[in-house]
Amino acid sequence: MDYHSIDKNWLTLEIIEEILRNKKQLALSQESENAVVKCRRYLDDKMAHHNTPIYGINTGFGSLCNTQIPQEELETLQHNLVKSHACGLGDELPQEIVKLMLLLKIQGLSYGHSGVQLETVNRLIEFYNNNIFPVVYEQGSLGASGDLAPLAHLILPVIGLGEVNYNGKKISGSEINKSFGWEPIRLKSKEGLALLNGTQFMSSVGVHNLLRIKKLSKFADIVSAVSLDGYDGRIEPFHELIQKIRPHNGQFITSRNIVKTVEGSQLINRPKKHVQDPYSFRCIPQVHGACKDAISHVQKVFETEINSVTDNPTIFPEQNEIISAGNFHGQPLAMALDYLGIAVAELGSISERRTYKLIGGQRELPLFLVANPGLNSGFMIPQYAQASVVSQNKQFSTPCSVDTIDSSNGQEDHVSMGANAAIKVKKMIDNLEKILGIELMNASQAIEFRRPLKSSEIIEKLLTDYRNEVNFIQNDTEMHIQIKKSIAFVQKYSGSLSVKDFI
Repeated sequence: MDYHSIDKNWLTLEIIEEILRNKKQLALSQESENAVVKCRRYLDDKMAHHNTPIYGINTGFGSLCNTQIPQEELETLQHNLVKSHACGLGDELPQEIVKLMLLLKIQGLSYGHSGVQLETVNRLIEFYNNNIFPVVYEQGSLGASGDLAPLAHLILPVIGLGEVNYNGKKISGSEINKSFGWEPIRLKSKEGLALLNGTQFMSSVGVHNLLRIKKLSKFADIVSAVSLDGYDGRIEPFHELIQKIRPHNGQFITSRNIVKTVEGSQLINRPKKHVQDPYSFRCIPQVHGACKDAISHVQKVFETEINSVTDNPTIFPEQNEIISAGNFHGQPLAMALDYLGIAVAELGSISERRTYKLIGGQRELPLFLVANPGLNSGFMIPQYAQASVVSQNKQFSTPCSVDTIDSSNGQEDHVSMGANAAIKVKKMIDNLEKILGIELMNASQAIEFRRPLKSSEIIEKLLTDYRNEVNFIQNDTEMHIQIKKSIAFVQKYSGSLSVKDFI
């Protein structure tokens, strides 16, 4: 069995993709195991000789922070915390993201600043390695004090409550423990708070978003290259000299991708009657490139976060310190996610503009990309549908991170709304797949009207694969069926790429 060692080495998107793609199991390194044990031992010793209040360890939570809890009730306090905070709403979080939540929670606990038992971390690892996915809901987190509600649902089965998805079935937390012969974990002082405080919901949805958008960003370049050839566009805007005098990294990468994709095309190399292309074609390097730069910035923020300790209070055995602070606050993630959403919206917006030009009856293409327009509406209404989704993504681009609502009786008086931002961007990426699916339908249709001239080897190979799934439209048909097939092709093709393909 191939294992990934949970240690202090920097966890990156590429490493996470490798873990997931190769279905690696997890194991704590000896260094991490020692750190977890040392921290718990320190806390137990501290509690044995300490009677004054320490937030979250022998006090209530939130605005109840001044209520001291007797020593003999500390386990009950942690147990009650998990139960009372499991207030998730809405749709179930997809299991592939719950898997990421387990991975990132294990990573955060492994640094030895949270005070959890080694047994607790190992149980989370058992859940991960056996594909036991607690039922977690998409709504309920304010993105500060950590992702309390979703993380409570993640932890419920660890203590024998809640539900899990296992082998295609939903079963109770009690039942999954019995199936594996496990006793539910008895949470010690601080453990419930360590497990519920943290940004692992925002982080896992954000990482999932990044893994998808990095691949879709590359695929958007490829689709735009098909549109460029279908529209009889010019290659000059992608010349390396243009990029060198405005050296934004994303712009350079995008232009290189386009040049490589259309290389050898008879269409791109033939003489042009027009001097310029519209912005949606001519400015692909600048727009797609800016989106890539935004994605790269967000990646840096998230890679910092997933290599951090984000629960509270945090414990420093070496310095004999237990510090209550605010590392659970999701503002860095919320703002980055809002920025990511803008990039997703822009990739969709410029895609729709290319589609609009392709159906306009310009440059020797038939109106609405059918040979007999009038009798046939052709590709008129797919652009309507695409425009509605583009508009929704623009509406979703309203930032979540500028909002806040007072909670916990005023103790938690500023929150990030980063969880809402993460789920919003997830929906926007779903929409982008639809938008690119419709652009590809139009672009591939346009190429057929350029025959017998051929596009590049890369594009012709793509179109051959595409035509195995999506038909050329000769006469009006049920377009919904073809659109669904085109979206599925986008998902399949982009999903086969690696985050390394981003550059």
